[in-house]
Amino acid sequence: MKMKDDNCIFCKLANGEIPTATLYEDEDFRVILDASPASKGHALIIPKEHYANLYELDDDKAAKVMVLAKKMITKLTGILHCDGYNIVQNNNEAAGQTVFHFHLHMIPRYKGDEVGLGWKMGELTEEDKRDILSKL
Repeated sequence: MKMKDDNCIFCKLANGEIPTATLYEDEDFRVILDASPASKGHALIIPKEHYANLYELDDDKAAKVMVLAKKMITKLTGILHCDGYNIVQNNNEAAGQTVFHFHLHMIPRYKGDEVGLGWKMGELTEEDKRDILSKL
């Protein structure tokens, strides 16, 4: 029996309890079009088991999700005639996660689309490098 949260809307979407525009499905994942897309063709890869975020996702499923993302964006690029893709995955509220069921966004990009995924570039200091590297 798969782990599932009865109160989680993404568990319901991934397991077919709520109708979706499903692009792909296998025993582990459902790929659906996002109901609030950043651009035409924005899709989500959602595991059928409940994992709150990437920290909880087991290594096997983490590997499978990236293979599936590659497969999907390769096929969808030809269908959508997009100019590129963003693969986005947020973990915890500070990172912009709003639904606490792991999911991977596949966002087609089109020249001039104005989809905002940027950040202000910072600077890697010698002190930060030493601090991080010393703790690995």
